[in-house]
Amino acid sequence: MSRLVECVPNFSEGRRPEIVKAIMDAIASVPGVAMLDVSSDTSHNRTVMTFVAPVETVAEAAFRGIAKARDLIDLTVHSGEHPRIGATDVCPFIPLGGVTMDECVALSKSLGARVGSELGIPVFLYERAAARPDRTNLADVRRGEFEKAREEMGTNPDRTPDFGPNAIHPTAGATVIGARPFLVAFNVYLGPAANIAVAKEVAKAVRTSGGGLPAVKGLGLEVDGQSQVSMNLVDTDTTSIARAYDEVKRLAEARGVSPTWSEIVGLVPEKALFDVAVSHILLRGFSNDLVLEHNVRQVAAGDSLSGFVASVASSAPVPGGGSVAAHAGALSGALAEMVAGLTVGRKKYASVEAEMQLIASAAAALRAQLSGLVNADADAYSVVSAAYKLPKATPDEQTARDTAIQAALMHAAAVPLDTARACAAVAALAATCAEKGNTNAASDAGVSALLALAACKGAAYNVRINVASMTDAAAGAPLAAEARRLVAATEADAARATAAVERQLGGP
Repeated sequence: MSRLVECVPNFSEGRRPEIVKAIMDAIASVPGVAMLDVSSDTSHNRTVMTFVAPVETVAEAAFRGIAKARDLIDLTVHSGEHPRIGATDVCPFIPLGGVTMDECVALSKSLGARVGSELGIPVFLYERAAARPDRTNLADVRRGEFEKAREEMGTNPDRTPDFGPNAIHPTAGATVIGARPFLVAFNVYLGPAANIAVAKEVAKAVRTSGGGLPAVKGLGLEVDGQSQVSMNLVDTDTTSIARAYDEVKRLAEARGVSPTWSEIVGLVPEKALFDVAVSHILLRGFSNDLVLEHNVRQVAAGDSLSGFVASVASSAPVPGGGSVAAHAGALSGALAEMVAGLTVGRKKYASVEAEMQLIASAAAALRAQLSGLVNADADAYSVVSAAYKLPKATPDEQTARDTAIQAALMHAAAVPLDTARACAAVAALAATCAEKGNTNAASDAGVSALLALAACKGAAYNVRINVASMTDAAAGAPLAAEARRLVAATEADAARATAAVERQLGGP
């Protein structure tokens, strides 16, 4: 199972479709890329592309887009309403399930180094990847835009980039690369261009830096003859779309202007829109269980799980114990992730918040790894089966068959060993959750640890049975020995977890 990263590069071109398509094609040329959205605005003269790709290839896709933009966009003749410092103005990485923010920071740095050295474009790191506090905010990095950066780079130490030459690229400018959580680009229009002064006043008043709403960035712009309050909502749990709109409306109406319409640029999490609906109609007791599509997805997921269980129960040899062990390990990781998530953000557990955030990220990564090992184990068995079916009529065929069987069994032992390693890591996380996490979820942490132990033992059985089948058992002996050590370590962590649970339950 691929671990995915979202990337949302902004390019300083929104008027020439052929240029936009060339950049999009460059990004999509990398295997595994899924382009989710392309939004161009002629007044802004800007295009926002949203794509996802595996963590291993997402930086390559971004690099190809940046390289193509460098070749096709000339900022010396560029004009538009939106601030910009580069042909590729900004390129953030956003972690999705199973990927940590730290991994996205690492992606930012490796991409920045490559863009600077190979493309000759100066790169500034921002948001979570920022190397300096004054570069966390994109607006601070981009202040003065391309023209000011062209004047100051090389002479003003504050304009020294994190990567690349200490001089603006003559046509492509500079690029800002970083890692951040998901944000919503939300614009509210205040009627004709005659209201632009009001839009600027409202934007200044609504944004965080102006003393307005938390987690909001805002600008007042003229777009297609309309006055626009352009906002980035960087945390919709802190400031929802509904709250942002209501505040813009309040501030605008206090100045004699009413909103005419609004828009979302790019993609938005469904929860953010549900929050708008709930707020608008004063809906009490809302939950996702009221949403038709949510229930359909649940049924689909249930069918998928039922199908897996049914396939295990069939007379087919796969999926077998190894796949079931990996699946149990994935469930164990999910429980540990849940307990850590239920601990984060609660004042009572402020002292362990950072530790629990790391545990949640680690558990998510292990969950994703173990989910992938479900199929990997079945695939490994198929390779063993195919090796045993090779011809053996001649001495040469027998030798080739024996070699293939030995290699297949080694691989078939290595896969469940990966499962055992991951389960042992989950058990350690679960034990810490049981000892330090939300006490209301202590039993869940205990279940996670016990499930990890069962999965680790099951995986170890599969390691040992494959090693025992080898003609050269000595070659596989280190794998079997490691499997035994992992089981012992997991038993210790499971004991630690169950002891913590018993203390919470008032047991012995």
